[in-house]
Amino acid sequence: MKAIIPLAGRGTRLRPHTYLTPKPLLKVAGKPVMSYILDDLIELGVHEMVFVVGYLGDVIRKFIGERYPSLEAHFVEQRVQDGTAGALKLTEPYANEELLIVFVDTLFDADLSLAKRLGGEWAGVIWAKEVEDYQRFGVVVTDHQGAMTRIVEKPKEPISRLANIGLYYIRDYDLLLEGIHHTLDSDPGPGGEYYLTDAFQYMVDQGARILTAPVGGWYDCGKRDALLVTNHHLLETTRGGVSDAASVESTDLQGAVRIEAGAVVRGSALGPNVTVEEHALVLNSRVRDTIVGAGARIEDCEIHDSLIGGSAVVEGFQGQLSVADHSEVGR
Repeated sequence: MKAIIPLAGRGTRLRPHTYLTPKPLLKVAGKPVMSYILDDLIELGVHEMVFVVGYLGDVIRKFIGERYPSLEAHFVEQRVQDGTAGALKLTEPYANEELLIVFVDTLFDADLSLAKRLGGEWAGVIWAKEVEDYQRFGVVVTDHQGAMTRIVEKPKEPISRLANIGLYYIRDYDLLLEGIHHTLDSDPGPGGEYYLTDAFQYMVDQGARILTAPVGGWYDCGKRDALLVTNHHLLETTRGGVSDAASVESTDLQGAVRIEAGAVVRGSALGPNVTVEEHALVLNSRVRDTIVGAGARIEDCEIHDSLIGGSAVVEGFQGQLSVADHSEVGR
């Protein structure tokens, strides 16, 4: 089994942070978003992955080479942003066995091992999450056996509340590629893009059965507010705590926090929902619902609902802030 991971987006909703860092490499609870997914795939036994890169692709290549040297990694470049079907078309030379296709805008609690024990009658799996605000998503319509019958983008009527989360297993990769070619030969959708979901619809229309499987949790990392909500969830469940190699003095810790090795926090109040990355400095400040990047310095501030880039300096500021790496704010 191989994994295909499209990464060519520009991450405009997370600027200014994505001017220097690709969106999948932004950290939440002290770990790059993409690493949560790669670690799960490796644990499943997937060691060959195809990365579709574009914007800041060299940064992605370097990260994979340094952090995951044992991976058999392939890179293809999506120079024209023509949609998810276009991205998958570029991976065709490598799509010669069962595939896991993972979009890394979100984190999820999903049983990926289902791919290994799926009955022979199924051509694949599409994971979905029941939501109330179904109008914002592509939704999956199923039959009584849980097989996908349709995918509808942003429906006006509540035909389904099962949101497509961007996680797929495809056993019949030949039929998928046929569907991608069919999609690219058709008229594009809104914005001139071609959608991978249309290729899945083609598979179903040709008689393939794709199982819809639930996820226990689905956590958005595509914009600032959602990233902070995901940070809170991770701190409360698996990623909270204070490193033995951190220095915390005369400080009130409230709720879920993460303080990493080499960080110094003095005379402050932290939390809830605060990550202070390695070697950051927080002095005489009140900080909540914030991610403080590695090596940043926060002094005499009251900050909330903020993203502070690595090595940034913020002094004497009150309120909400979003600043990129190496920025300076305040006196």
